[in-house]
Amino acid sequence: MLIKKILLDFIKERLLSYIAGICILIVTSIVSLQIPKVLGNITDMLNYGQETIAGIRSQLIWMLLLSVLAFSLRFCWRYFLVGNCRHVESYIRRKLFAHMQTLPVSFYHNHRTGDLIAYAINDINAIRRVFGFGFVAAIEGVLVNSISIYYMAESINPTLTLMALAPVPVVILVTVLLRKTLRTRFRKVQEAFASISEKVQENIMGIRVIKAFAQEKPEMDTFDKLSKENAKTYMKMVRVSGALGPVTEICFSVSFLAFILYGSRMVISGEISLGDFIAFNTYMATIMGPVRNISRIIEVWQRGAASAKRLDDIFREKSDIPEGKKPLREEEGYEIQVKNLTFTYPQESAPALRNINLTIPSGSTLGVIGKTGAGKTTLANLLLRLFPIENGRIFLNGMDINTISLEVLREKIGFVPQENFLFSATIGENISFYQGGIDEAEIEQAARMSGVYDNILEFPEGFNTVVGERGVTLSGGQRQRVSIARALVKNPSILILDDSLSAVDTQTESEILGNIKTVLKNRTGIIISHRVSTVMHADNVILMDGGAIIEQGTHEELMKLKGSYYRLYLSQTEKKGKLEDLA
Repeated sequence: MLIKKILLDFIKERLLSYIAGICILIVTSIVSLQIPKVLGNITDMLNYGQETIAGIRSQLIWMLLLSVLAFSLRFCWRYFLVGNCRHVESYIRRKLFAHMQTLPVSFYHNHRTGDLIAYAINDINAIRRVFGFGFVAAIEGVLVNSISIYYMAESINPTLTLMALAPVPVVILVTVLLRKTLRTRFRKVQEAFASISEKVQENIMGIRVIKAFAQEKPEMDTFDKLSKENAKTYMKMVRVSGALGPVTEICFSVSFLAFILYGSRMVISGEISLGDFIAFNTYMATIMGPVRNISRIIEVWQRGAASAKRLDDIFREKSDIPEGKKPLREEEGYEIQVKNLTFTYPQESAPALRNINLTIPSGSTLGVIGKTGAGKTTLANLLLRLFPIENGRIFLNGMDINTISLEVLREKIGFVPQENFLFSATIGENISFYQGGIDEAEIEQAARMSGVYDNILEFPEGFNTVVGERGVTLSGGQRQRVSIARALVKNPSILILDDSLSAVDTQTESEILGNIKTVLKNRTGIIISHRVSTVMHADNVILMDGGAIIEQGTHEELMKLKGSYYRLYLSQTEKKGKLEDLA
């Protein structure tokens, strides 16, 4: 299991603190278990009247000192051992988050957000509890019980000791019989939690649509069903885990009763002293503490095992995009070549791109136009290597992009996607996207180039305005232009705009395109749109349909062909004219 290796690495990293904690725990157990012996001695002193008040006082002081020492040592070992459980939580979560960053886009297409949230919260918390209560209670229980049993058998009576241990085989048998069922049911609890997380996340993100269609009541009903199912699943697990505690209590209560009866007779017959009986009784109470925890320990360990299995499944996921090793020569722009490129998305049967052949000279701009589903965005995604492609299909300055380091390749590309995702941060931070070395002047210049500078200044906090989740406090056009500014401030060698001006008016679009034309001087640009007005000034234009290039040329050349591009242009200009007449 990969999660096992991660946990072993963590233990190795913090081995000294574990060794220190366990050593202090051993000393603590020895010190704590001296107290019943002192209590027994005091009882015998009082019973036989063989000691002075000063002698009893010295025993009481000794017992008090032992208690203070045990308390101090307990604090120390809990600091080391229990404290580590918080470190393991942070360690695994960091590893999980870093691993998720390496996974391809297809992974997120096939996994629900709620599931991933459950992995990062519930499952990691379950493992934290194993390293906290589960590990510590198990170690402490073994040490305390071992030392107690030794004292009971060596200094008091072996027969009584065996009587005290009689319930242990029964508890172990019940535990073995129930552990697999408990693990399975906890896994179902995690899945139910993931469904609720997914529903909450989905409803929060889609609250405007829900309200617009007055679907609050149906959504509440659906969520109520999920909540009840979650409660039902949890109660199924509780019915199993809840049986462990009572079984343990009953077994040891019977054992304790037998000890009282048998031990009393031994005191009467003189086989053991009253002090030994009191000490043994105290040891029994000490033993029963860890034993009562057996059910909780088993539950925690089984939950941890189920969560470890779930996390291991995620850590076993690997990117299907091979990592290139070659560097890319630093240049202002790069020539892009696409040769006989055909691409089909995973789990799809029809190709999204069909036999694409294309050359974009360095310093030129390509316009890509076509209706929805034509393959425009797919072409951009493959240039970024968001999906795996065959060798020998796409080249930058003659280098196969599969041989280029992913990090280097993507650093050279400024990409503005269709969804225009913004983070819950300030506008300035969204533009700089937390990149080092970008000053305020560069951020402001990028905002001017994208036509959003004046809009930003209208906010009370300007560039320090915090946008809502996914940029919900901004309009669609503002989000698009902030996204464009984020790509421009990167100063990329290749700039890709994927339908990034659809939410702005034609005048603003014209201004932004003019600014971008200045930026793209000597750089390589790809402008994707469904509007002819957006791509008509590009050096070359391709019209796509059904994943194939059906027409290619400059705007003027395509207009002369009077084909599909020409008809699209006429339909959009006529529609625009009618709208202007209505206005």
